[in-house]
Amino acid sequence: MTQSQSHDTSQLLAGSVPDGPAVAPDRVVPLLIGATVGEIERELVLQTLARCDGNRTRAARVLGVSVRTLRNKIRQYSAEGAEVPAHH
Repeated sequence: MTQSQSHDTSQLLAGSVPDGPAVAPDRVVPLLIGATVGEIERELVLQTLARCDGNRTRAARVLGVSVRTLRNKIRQYSAEGAEVPAHH
């Protein structure tokens, strides 16, 4: 992701998906400190999926990636043992 493509994670999680409480910045910042970019990306993807009730198309749109890219990330995270939110 280039700097021009970067997003404030609190705005992304809070502002792009209207149905649900906003994520307070003080809950996001501690996640960022000491974490790798890959860890932050995984957490952002998983939280976005959860807020989108597992809807891959909607989550991909919120994240600004293709559904195919999101599916590949989900496959990777599942293989690593992460609990991926199921579609409701």
